[in-house]
Amino acid sequence: MKREEVLTEALPYIQQFHGKTMVIKLGGHAMVDAAILESAISDAVLLELVGIRVVLVHGGGPEITAKMNALGKQPKFVAGLRITDEETLEIAQMVLVGKINSNIVSLIAKCGGKAVGISGNDGNLIIARKMTPQKVSVEGKEQEVDLGHVGEIEEINPAVLNTLIDNHYIPVIAPLAIDRNGQSLNINADTAAGEIAVALNAYKLINMTDVDGIMDPQRILVYRRLKASEAGDLISRGVVGEGMIPKVKSIVSAVNAGVSFGHVINGNISHNLLLEMFTDEGVGTMIHRG
Repeated sequence: MKREEVLTEALPYIQQFHGKTMVIKLGGHAMVDAAILESAISDAVLLELVGIRVVLVHGGGPEITAKMNALGKQPKFVAGLRITDEETLEIAQMVLVGKINSNIVSLIAKCGGKAVGISGNDGNLIIARKMTPQKVSVEGKEQEVDLGHVGEIEEINPAVLNTLIDNHYIPVIAPLAIDRNGQSLNINADTAAGEIAVALNAYKLINMTDVDGIMDPQRILVYRRLKASEAGDLISRGVVGEGMIPKVKSIVSAVNAGVSFGHVINGNISHNLLLEMFTDEGVGTMIHRG
């Protein structure tokens, strides 16, 4: 396709999306590869510059693990779930807020945008409660595991986000929360992005990850469009598994709660965000109410 054809195809989408809110979850390899991250950030800045209200939510699990190893602390997982004790929480806060969040804010400035980095603690943005002990299977035996300082979201207070967006800043949100007693909690970034999208009445929730989208059972074809009910069924049937489950669940929940569209795209490929937003064919999976 010629460049002028690409631009012509993009025009109606730019007009349609102007003034609408999009929540973008940054995750996967982009969080540890500087070039991939900068490409994704430049796309997000472009969206903001053409009049889209952009909110970024980021993860950071691999970097937290790397920092723990560097500090001589062994990460502890039970059935794939991270145990977050007091020291682990402090390391998570240091990595998520002190490193990743501030780095994304700097990249946005480098790309010509304006951003403010916050966590769920700021302005009581995310109120959570300590997660109840989780039932897991360990060596074939079911047991309850206390995950420590890990939270379940109770409430989103989006006032601070609306203030920032109305003044043309891109909020960059680290997945931390606070409980009603002032205790910090670590939360799942995919879940946080979905809840924030609902609270902002977002038009789209976009999850940028390491895969091309939601794939068929043979892992050959990418589903380009799915109803929320169909995506939920793929989880129930085990077609969507492991790390994709919270991503797809958060999108299905958000779409069922009023977000118009959810997307799963490969954030490792340059400008996939723009291609998904501004072309007819797209590059990932789009989920809708149907």
